[in-house]
Amino acid sequence: MKTQNSYLTSNLKLLRERQKKSQEDIASAIGVKRSKYNSYENGVALNPPIDVLRSFTKYFKISADSLLWVNLKRLSELQLRNLEAGNDEYIMGTQIRVLATTLDAKNRENIEIVPIKAKAGYSAGYSNPEFIQSLETFHFPVLSSNKKFRMFQIEGDSMLPIPDKSFVIAAFVQDWRDIKNGQACIVLTKEEGIIFKELTNNIKKDRSFKMHSMNPLFKDYVVKASEINEIWVFHNYISTQIPQIESNLETLSRTLSEIKSALLKSKKLD
Repeated sequence: MKTQNSYLTSNLKLLRERQKKSQEDIASAIGVKRSKYNSYENGVALNPPIDVLRSFTKYFKISADSLLWVNLKRLSELQLRNLEAGNDEYIMGTQIRVLATTLDAKNRENIEIVPIKAKAGYSAGYSNPEFIQSLETFHFPVLSSNKKFRMFQIEGDSMLPIPDKSFVIAAFVQDWRDIKNGQACIVLTKEEGIIFKELTNNIKKDRSFKMHSMNPLFKDYVVKASEINEIWVFHNYISTQIPQIESNLETLSRTLSEIKSALLKSKKLD
């Protein structure tokens, strides 16, 4: 198997050092001489036999695809822990999603803030570590340390009663099959950029999501999974405004008024 230009050497070293094991420890565990293992980790031997590669994947609980073609140094601490627990997305049949993230001085993951003014930059640089490092950050102690959170400022009234300009705190979703119907999510799409919608998960049916607004004046629409870069599931939000919740009667009255206005405009055009 040709592994030149793969990430095998750096990934082996990273995984070994995270386990605090010596080269002798790993070599003994997979049944090769330390000198042979050293040649793989240092790039001297670029073509490990299939049985050795299989031993690596079994020992580290990681697929050959991930071991060879995913730069594990770019993964967040949470993603690395998931891999080491045997939750490799390649093994599960879905592509692993590399998330750029930042850490504080205590090696804790920050919550990065994506304000409206940074939306365009985020759409282009969401996977760029340098861009992510340029964002302001904070910590929220009550949030789970087992999830990766980010805060996005939303705009518009499609998700009323959550007010325009609110800051939504959301958790990164690695496996999109886990998204439940009706969950509110921040979605980074290739076409629209950052949007905030309730989702209907049609991954198993046709590899798509239906986007639904809580404001009934906005129509549902479908986005293919291939057109989505990231999904973050809603956790809570921060706003300086008090939500204005309309009654069903008020909503109906406003909708009828808008329909009436549209009909009048249509008659004038005729």
